[in-house]
Amino acid sequence: MPHITLSIPKELLEEMRKYPEIKWSEVARKAIRRYLLELKDEIDGEDFLTELPQDIRRKIEELRWEEFSEKVVRLRDSRPGGS
Repeated sequence: MPHITLSIPKELLEEMRKYPEIKWSEVARKAIRRYLLELKDEIDGEDFLTELPQDIRRKIEELRWEEFSEKVVRLRDSRPGGS
């Protein structure tokens, strides 16, 4: 398995040393994997938006995120079987 080197602040290292039983390399691996999955989801979401018709995309872009989320929830709840 390839290796990487991370630089961390001294204070963080001191905190990590309080928990010698923890495999910090595994923590870093999991954090990197989780970050990459979130990044992939974000990119997939952007791909989804580009596939929408231009007029709908424009309306979504005009909305603030909170308004968009509320409208999505209302739309979902108005459908049969919506929660």
